[in-house]
Amino acid sequence: MMRGFSKHGCMSAALVVLVMLSTACASGPNTNPKDPWEPMNRSVSKFNDTLDDNILKPAAIGYRDYTPKPVQTGVSNFFRNLSDVFSTANNGLQLKGRETAESLMRVVVNTVLGIYGIFDVATEIGLHRHPEDFGQTLGYWGVPDGPYIVLPVFGPSTVRDTSVLPLEFATDFVGNHDVVVERNLAQVTRVVDKRARLLQASDLLSGAAIDKYSFTRDAYLQYRRNQVYDGNPPGDDELPDPSAEPAVPSAK
Repeated sequence: MMRGFSKHGCMSAALVVLVMLSTACASGPNTNPKDPWEPMNRSVSKFNDTLDDNILKPAAIGYRDYTPKPVQTGVSNFFRNLSDVFSTANNGLQLKGRETAESLMRVVVNTVLGIYGIFDVATEIGLHRHPEDFGQTLGYWGVPDGPYIVLPVFGPSTVRDTSVLPLEFATDFVGNHDVVVERNLAQVTRVVDKRARLLQASDLLSGAAIDKYSFTRDAYLQYRRNQVYDGNPPGDDELPDPSAEPAVPSAK
């Protein structure tokens, strides 16, 4: 999902989601249970592809080709350092002691010694990243992911992940920065940097003779499931009944 919207963007995104869900088609007999709103999702996906082809991808290619590599690395490191702050919080909420401590140490080391995260000193000394977000935390505590949904601009998501967007916007350091010019520049830079890092993967996807929408959906759902279960998801026969009360997962 794309990140970096202001508080006003948070309210607008929430409104868009409500409108989308209220106008979504009812599930038919042959509907994929993971994707009951597929017709709507495909339409939004086409819109996102058009936006990407005409704005985001060209900007990312220019950034990749004309920005010095050390600058690109420093930009990526800076934004990763910000995300490590929330990884620390979410690892703590998931009661992961070692991961919480390492994430906190990464933030301290990279902020102080790495000049606000521009240099990834923490990785060099053996402090590895443990990325976690609020959607993963809800999944850890048994909240089901719900139907697949494609959001305008933000892209693939689920109802569970979409529900935490207001919290992510409200706590976003970049989106809440007081200086408007600096905030807008940082938001654009973050989006372009993230898109640039995905160029190779998107090129391979575009060149494959597959249904891009179905492939993206299945890959995203599998990716998020692996994230929630730290790369060791249970088999289908071990998954909880979606209609049952959320259960606390076993310690990982």
